[in-house]
Amino acid sequence: MLYQRQYAWSILLRVYHWAFALSIVTLTVTGLYIHFPWTNTMLEGTTSFPVATMRYIHFLAGFVFTGAVIIRLYLLLFGNRQERFWDFLPITPRNLKNLAHTGIHYVYLRHRHEPRLGHNALAGTVYIVTLVIAVFQGLSGFYLLYPESATWQSLQVIFGSQMEARFLHYLGMWYFMFYVVVHVYMVTWNDVVTKEGLVSSMFSGFKYLRNRS
Repeated sequence: MLYQRQYAWSILLRVYHWAFALSIVTLTVTGLYIHFPWTNTMLEGTTSFPVATMRYIHFLAGFVFTGAVIIRLYLLLFGNRQERFWDFLPITPRNLKNLAHTGIHYVYLRHRHEPRLGHNALAGTVYIVTLVIAVFQGLSGFYLLYPESATWQSLQVIFGSQMEARFLHYLGMWYFMFYVVVHVYMVTWNDVVTKEGLVSSMFSGFKYLRNRS
């Protein structure tokens, strides 16, 4: 079967993807440590400050995470055709049909799927939900980081007290842990089944679609 190499993802989207991925891993590891330090806490206040160090790394990764989210929000409106929300959200007849076909394909009730240069409608919907939760995580993170800031503390109506915000932020972290596991599995599965080069496209920007001619 012949495949045609087509340009799918801009360099800006690929920068977003890897900044988002690496920051999530860093934030999860440091966040778990901050929540429950597993090293000897007797180290604190002596020769090192491991919790303080982890908090510092967590904050740096948080700024990278925020920058990545801003890039993706920009691309939803001004990216190339397959990077914009209109191409994959199930708000058009074409995308609603693709959503149904993709779901059937994923549960092995349909052998073939509709080739899409960009995201399929199911993946795109999950990405938008994840982006909304990412915005929540970013805002709650800055709310926790700057308790002395009147501007950030004006969000108390959303997040509640610092303790309540920390709990919500912690729950959000578990969503991203689950999301990463499912995401890695699904893109690997897609690469094996469809052979469209989905994984490599996040490095090169190119996908391989079946030639219909």
